[in-house]
Amino acid sequence: MGTKMAFRPRNADATRDSILQAARAEFAAAGLGGARVDDIAERSGSNKRMIYHYFGGKDDLFAEVIAAEYESIRTRETELNLEALPPMEAMKKLVEFTWNYYIENPEFITLVNSANLHKGRHLECKSGLREMQESYVALVSRILQRGIDSKIFRADIDPVQLCITLAAISYYYLTNQYTGTVLFGFKFTDEDALKTRLQFNIETIRRLITA
Repeated sequence: MGTKMAFRPRNADATRDSILQAARAEFAAAGLGGARVDDIAERSGSNKRMIYHYFGGKDDLFAEVIAAEYESIRTRETELNLEALPPMEAMKKLVEFTWNYYIENPEFITLVNSANLHKGRHLECKSGLREMQESYVALVSRILQRGIDSKIFRADIDPVQLCITLAAISYYYLTNQYTGTVLFGFKFTDEDALKTRLQFNIETIRRLITA
């Protein structure tokens, strides 16, 4: 009598994660419009049926990928322990982190660009993202208040506008690196150019917030 093979339940979390990672790569490379579920299935070693089972469809899968991108950067920010640092040092570290995160995760920029092409509708159904963003703004607000209390920072800085600027000064430079290289006549991503830009970003924020 033959030996029965032991039943091995499918690892649902691992399957779901492999699909998400494959989808992230595919959406970053081709955008929502150009990405194909067949290609995501091939990248993940799964099949279309599993993708539809776990995520419902390409738009739902894109929404999951975009939500995960924002969750990742917000989570990493909480690990910086900014509240233990003097306020100016905390703000400098946040500028550096944002810059380095964008450079180390270029897919983040292309995915956010793709989400904006579709007017952000894929984020509207994702619960918890606004609360996460509000927590980030609250963190920046507390750093500002500590600086105000220490008479280091100006008292009229809007924390929401500062958060937008913190993202924008790094995001714009990197998302326009190719056109910028042509128009300004130097390669935006050369090592010296990146160092110069980071220092400019730090100084820009310092001058903006200093009393």
